[in-house]
Amino acid sequence: MEESIKTSFPSPAFNATKSLARAKTALDASIDTKTTIRNGDLEPLIAVSHVIADAMRKGRKLLLCGNGGSAADCQHLATEMVVRLTAKRNRSALPAIALTTDTSTLTAASNDFGFEQVFVRQVEALGQPEDVLIGISTSGTSSNVLRALEKARDLGLVTIGFLGSHLGTMKSVLDYAILIPSVETDRIQEAHITMGHILVDLVECDLFGYPTGE
Repeated sequence: MEESIKTSFPSPAFNATKSLARAKTALDASIDTKTTIRNGDLEPLIAVSHVIADAMRKGRKLLLCGNGGSAADCQHLATEMVVRLTAKRNRSALPAIALTTDTSTLTAASNDFGFEQVFVRQVEALGQPEDVLIGISTSGTSSNVLRALEKARDLGLVTIGFLGSHLGTMKSVLDYAILIPSVETDRIQEAHITMGHILVDLVECDLFGYPTGE
């Protein structure tokens, strides 16, 4: 008879009151972060949306790269560009590619050149002058994202960073930066996808017009 699989989890320590308090604290922190953004300088986001829309008018495309949760954000936002943000707007597809999805390319590039080059190779292959690259990094120090932005700059792409509260090592390679006023990874990621949703909406409005009455 097979032995049952034993886990290393400690004995249950569930406390409903403490769990509720933690959930409310997290929501308060998320709200506070987004309120700070709302009351701050949104001009970089507005500028970035117009840059992307203008690039697409010229037949150029958007590339995105990042790691972990930021990789998921790349896929999320690229999909909303290609498909649409909501069913309220039926519009043409927009050219966007997440450089985080092709496992064969990701593993081959990592194996042959090292993980720091995993996005560089794709930018070199796919990037063209006046394309746009968004690099997403909660720390602002992700080496493979930094290398991709450097390559993009060399090739004449517009470079944009979705970062936390500071530019980290990426300041010198960015044309635009969307900064989230937090040092907490989860709060930064929540704000990144919110700002990403707004960005897609603004690009759609720029290209296809604002909804009637606005």
